[in-house]
Amino acid sequence: MDAQALAPALFPLAEARAAPNAPGRLSAEIFRHGTLELRWYAPKGIDTQVPHTQDEVYVVVSGSGWFRRGEARFAFAPGDALFVAAGIAHRFEEFSDDFGCWVIFYGAQGGEAAHKGA
Repeated sequence: MDAQALAPALFPLAEARAAPNAPGRLSAEIFRHGTLELRWYAPKGIDTQVPHTQDEVYVVVSGSGWFRRGEARFAFAPGDALFVAAGIAHRFEEFSDDFGCWVIFYGAQGGEAAHKGA
């Protein structure tokens, strides 16, 4: 049987919420497959993240607030998805205490746009 067939297919929210962050990380790793990385992110108080080296998508599970990407600011709520290209400054602002989201990192270091045609 190949490795893909053995990879998990389901990632329960309750388990993600209980997963610990690795030392020095702001989110908990839930799954990794090739360049894809699935994490759980639920900052408390303020969001101190810095730009990442891969493109990423956030899928909001609970809570609401504002998402800043560069100079743009977007209101978010449960069910919303947010995209950030690699290297772009971003953070969550004025979010509710129950805020939590899936984070999906994927693609080449430097982002998909940096490797167009590669």
